[in-house]
Amino acid sequence: MPKPTQPPSVTDNVPLADAPEARPDPLFNLSLAKGLAVLRSFDAGHRAMTLSEVAARSDMTKASAQRTVHTLEVLGYLGRQPRTGRFCLQPKALEIGYGYVASHPLALAATPYLAQLSNESGETASLTEPVELDMVYIAQRMTTQFIPVLTPVGMRIPMYCTSSGRAWLAGQSDAQVAAVLAASAREPRTPHTLTDVAAITDRIDECRRVGYAWNAEELFLGDMGIAAPIVDRRGVTHGAVHVSPPTCRWTPDEARQRLAPLVIECARAIASALPG
Repeated sequence: MPKPTQPPSVTDNVPLADAPEARPDPLFNLSLAKGLAVLRSFDAGHRAMTLSEVAARSDMTKASAQRTVHTLEVLGYLGRQPRTGRFCLQPKALEIGYGYVASHPLALAATPYLAQLSNESGETASLTEPVELDMVYIAQRMTTQFIPVLTPVGMRIPMYCTSSGRAWLAGQSDAQVAAVLAASAREPRTPHTLTDVAAITDRIDECRRVGYAWNAEELFLGDMGIAAPIVDRRGVTHGAVHVSPPTCRWTPDEARQRLAPLVIECARAIASALPG
């Protein structure tokens, strides 16, 4: 079984729901912002929480969180664990993100090619697109072989230390790359994580030359990534496709030599299938 993973904390991206002065827009709906902040406060590391914990992670007062949580509970998006009484997400919460993925042109175009890539490589093939300083998984074809890390659809991973993030950055201007890296925390996720801007930029420049980006155990130990940018006929980079070869089956050199051509071919096929 793959070991569970914990997506990056949502706290930095949740609006300060109790600070309306930070939102001068008269059309901004503060109640809706609070509801979304509560829903986003739940993740792999916070599957069930008390009201106080929800309030803290949503950056809200306990009284405000109580009203928001109650509303979401009545609507069926939150529920309580029978034994502990802690709040947890309900299956209905999936409806919010499902519509986006189900109607996404990139995900729809990529589906058959991800299956082909996974079959040919023997590894999990994934599709990601940029969100702020991260890449988010929007489609995936799982391998039947052992995988050390589970990275489900909807999970966000940082750009600076991932193959898909570097592949997408390779399609951006030098100024955009510099801005993303400057704004990123660039924390050492493992002993192998590149955190130096110059070193990361070198990897991005390498992707521009050879057509693919890679990382070896920079985000998770035992996990590697080989990614290629999805660039349409206008030269716009929409996202990246990557495979996740584990170190128990591949060396970095073997993965780059054998899997990179497959990933590049898949990215080009997806790009050619995009509408417009």
